[in-house]
Amino acid sequence: MSLDSESPSPSPSTGRDWFFPSPSFIHSSHHHLPRTPTRRFSTYPRARRPYDSDPKHSSFQTLSPPTDPKYAGIRRRVDFARRTQRSDHRHAVSPSNPQKFEVTSSLGNKSSGIGAFQLNKVRWRMAFLLPILITAFSSLLHKIFSYQNQIIDLQVSVSKARAIIVLAEDGNADQSDARALRTVLSLTGVKEGLRGHIVVELSDLDNEVLVKLVGGDLVETVVAHDVIGRLMIQCARQPGLAQIWEDILGFENCEFYIKRWPQLDGMQFEDALISFPDAIPCGIKAASYGGKIILNPDDSYVLQEADEVLVIAEDDDTYSPTTLPTVWRGNLPKDFIVPKSAERILFCGWRRDMEDMIMVLEAFLAPGSELWMFNDVPEKEREKKLIDGGLDINQLVNISLINREGNAVIRRHLESLPLESFDSILILADESVEDSAIQADSRSLATLLLIRDIQAKRLPYREAKIFQGHRASISQGSWIGEMQQASDKSVIISEILDPRTKNLLSMSKISDYVLSNELVSMALAMVAEDRQINDVLEELFAEEGNEMHIRRADLYLQDGEELSFYEVLLRARQRREIVIGYRLANAEKAVINPPGKNEKRRWSLEDVFVVIAEKE
Repeated sequence: MSLDSESPSPSPSTGRDWFFPSPSFIHSSHHHLPRTPTRRFSTYPRARRPYDSDPKHSSFQTLSPPTDPKYAGIRRRVDFARRTQRSDHRHAVSPSNPQKFEVTSSLGNKSSGIGAFQLNKVRWRMAFLLPILITAFSSLLHKIFSYQNQIIDLQVSVSKARAIIVLAEDGNADQSDARALRTVLSLTGVKEGLRGHIVVELSDLDNEVLVKLVGGDLVETVVAHDVIGRLMIQCARQPGLAQIWEDILGFENCEFYIKRWPQLDGMQFEDALISFPDAIPCGIKAASYGGKIILNPDDSYVLQEADEVLVIAEDDDTYSPTTLPTVWRGNLPKDFIVPKSAERILFCGWRRDMEDMIMVLEAFLAPGSELWMFNDVPEKEREKKLIDGGLDINQLVNISLINREGNAVIRRHLESLPLESFDSILILADESVEDSAIQADSRSLATLLLIRDIQAKRLPYREAKIFQGHRASISQGSWIGEMQQASDKSVIISEILDPRTKNLLSMSKISDYVLSNELVSMALAMVAEDRQINDVLEELFAEEGNEMHIRRADLYLQDGEELSFYEVLLRARQRREIVIGYRLANAEKAVINPPGKNEKRRWSLEDVFVVIAEKE
């Protein structure tokens, strides 16, 4: 998908779809800056006046009264009319000519002879330096007035922009959100009014209410820290989901789009599902419900006039409905219910929204699950932080909290944990270093390597011997090979802030990952393009409603069965799910919105499908 670029025209107010207000805009005034009077100096020779020979009138005059401290460093100005007499003055000072010329300062002092000549040289140098200083000062004034005009132009751009993005700043979360609040206040006060909406990146969920209160209907918020925390939990429970989210949130593959199709009026949603060869319908923007977006509606829902269809497609102009194809529905395998089992999860590090992540896990996990929290925050202080954040530990039903104190980058501390017994491990960007992306990523990377090495050393002897048989294909004694084997036993999700760290993890293939800054930037861009998408993302990340799942193929088909994607799609509807893509057994990446949806292919039970379904 292509993003609109800025117009090359001189005025920034035309052709601009997105606008990023700078801090200077927040504090700027709507009025013009006061115009500073410019002192002008002439470098042209002055006609000699009749009274120049009068001792009362000096050839050197002060720029300002001697008492003015502003010009205390500049005392005299050279009379350029004396320039033509320089040669005569030099000849006048000689043994054969005892007559001496006089130079009178503005203070009435007199100098004579060679000393006066040296003083005159200094003053001549000042005369040539002054134009340079004047030129520099004029350039500075020009920049000031140009900057003033830029501020005025930016205010015009704000009023005409289709979307305004307010980015969070590094540092303290509350200070960053306070700056965002001031920005929203400034934007809502623009006298020309705003044509577009404001997308605000916040750092703390508790500050969202206040920003929405100030911005009203103009504002869409994306709470970066909260989104990443919820996404980490989803990806830890379903390996491979991080890559799928990168594909959907990015602008290089398929994204969400909403559009009105009058030819679909009166059609059931089940039929609309197979009406788009180049897109996959996921929901309806129902006009009868005030424009609310309904994800994964019932098959029996009938599209009404003014309803819009939410789809996943490559671009907003690459899809359209066609003639309804004939698709065989078929039957699901009999035993398709997947029972939820208790899980054991480890958190390494401490986040400021730890209480929110615990409540999300409480909603997702089955009864009897355990959450181990390993960090260097004292246990009593942890409990106080959780209570202050609004978590009632006594109300937890599905999970029990187990606290362990230690440093996640010290091996002997990590060795005290049963690392081989966890279903998933989340390495969090610790609160103490989250302001520095490099420091946080270095800590996360060190923790990851230590955990994988400890897990590899604790592998059962039989499995280690089996692994020795094919380890030569990697390299003899390869530590990466051992860690890759350990990664098959448990999932590790690392919260990564810097893209360069992502490349290291991608090459090693010893961990799934979540790239915080990139994913948040993608979400902000998508909401800037269409603010309605924010409601879709909020539901997919929330504890209730629908979310992304990765399902086994045996839930929908038999081993070796030949089915088209449309046929798999209709079978999944019997489970109230929407299949949006698949990942083959021998493939590294999933295919979202595949082409040739009506072409049959042979499926394997090792394949998996990506679906949108209600949370279990």
